[in-house]
Amino acid sequence: MSTSDQNGKSSEQPAMHTPPVVSQQEWEAARQQLLIKEKAHTRARDALAAERRRMPWMAVDNTYAFEGPSGRLSLLDLFNGRRQLIVYRAFYEPGVYGWPEHACRGCSMVADQVAHLAHLNARDTTLVFVSRAPQADIARLKAHMGWQIPWFTITDSFDADFGVGEWHGTNVFYRDGERVFRTYFINNRGDEQMGGTWNYLDITPLGRQEVWEDSPEGYPQTPTYKWWNWHDSYVDDAPPDRKWVEVSDAGEAAFRHRPSA
Repeated sequence: MSTSDQNGKSSEQPAMHTPPVVSQQEWEAARQQLLIKEKAHTRARDALAAERRRMPWMAVDNTYAFEGPSGRLSLLDLFNGRRQLIVYRAFYEPGVYGWPEHACRGCSMVADQVAHLAHLNARDTTLVFVSRAPQADIARLKAHMGWQIPWFTITDSFDADFGVGEWHGTNVFYRDGERVFRTYFINNRGDEQMGGTWNYLDITPLGRQEVWEDSPEGYPQTPTYKWWNWHDSYVDDAPPDRKWVEVSDAGEAAFRHRPSA
């Protein structure tokens, strides 16, 4: 295969061994065959999330201290009044490649993928990033990159204590009144899937909080889809929009009767 670079020069690349080209009927048959495995993968992923929700918790006795745009905060403060807290340790500090103009390239890719936080907030969940960079540098970085994620400065042993002193990682915490518990931790390639609302909720102790989930007795759950909203329209304790309930009910019914569903 011959391609041209920016200067118009031709360069040879190894031939790609692409799959065969088939008819529409053969393509659909292959898709249905693969769909069997994909649906099994989805069920296995849901079962793993259910098992994750039953993991034991670890009490966090240290209050820890962070710096934010408005001053000093504790780990409890980072929850911002919600029950669940997801903390991603991003590497942005002196010594990190790109400093001070940029954070770690991998951590920056994670930040670029974070969905609108209103959806997590609607499920009683707060997401924050933490780094060792001063707040002035973090504010400048966020403005430059267009990030809206709450981002705090580590001031003590939080990173070392929770497995993120020398590498990135995502810790999940649960708040019961004034008590804080560590419920889950994921790092390395596990962080690659983070950013989407569903993937974040699936690593929390309460999950997506929808009625189809296999969760321990007494966990909060609401009808599937019904809590979804435009990110600028969530209102605390407001009932689901009646029209959206009708639309989602009709969609569910139609989806159940599709042979490929």
